[in-house]
Amino acid sequence: MPNWGETVPFDGAPVTVERDPARDAARAELLNPAYHRHDPSLLERIRTWIFDQLDQAFGAVGLPGGGMTTAALFLLVAALLAAALWWRFGRLGRTARTAATLFDSTGPATAADHRTAAAAHAAAGAWDDAVREQLRALIRGLEERTLLDVRPGRTADEAAAEAGRVLPEHADALRRAARTFDDVVYGEHAADRAAYHSLLELDLAVGTARPTLTGAAG
Repeated sequence: MPNWGETVPFDGAPVTVERDPARDAARAELLNPAYHRHDPSLLERIRTWIFDQLDQAFGAVGLPGGGMTTAALFLLVAALLAAALWWRFGRLGRTARTAATLFDSTGPATAADHRTAAAAHAAAGAWDDAVREQLRALIRGLEERTLLDVRPGRTADEAAAEAGRVLPEHADALRRAARTFDDVVYGEHAADRAAYHSLLELDLAVGTARPTLTGAAG
């Protein structure tokens, strides 16, 4: 009878195979993918491990319900974590977005140019573009009246705050207009006909408003 590590060929002469190569050959054979087609995936193993840990943790404090309780608590923790991440990074993202300038880099345009563009977008039902151009028309009109200094890097919020100091009776409406502009430009809300007409009416109102000269910019 051959010993471990030996094979017997047909002629009866034993051929010795070293033990380490035999063990390596067996290990290599077990690594064949054909033996692992039905093994759980990495994600399934991680999920199983997490649920096992939660079962042990909540079982230690005697929570009723078994696996259903564990699953519910796991989903609750995951939802709270997702909400915390959204609040943290979403808030930072909104803060960064509001740093964008009111006017783009396509070159200077008059208030009349922006009003014409806004009206054209409104006629086509492109309310987002109409809102953007209408607020630009409003602020450019105040610059042309020298109630605001011309400053290309100004943001919508900054323009509204400065205009509100010059026209305090319209300060709240200007802040709302800037918020509408930001929400539309950065995709948080879609504009509609009402938003456009609100800005159009505000543009007409500030165009004839008497400024408070002591608060004028510059």
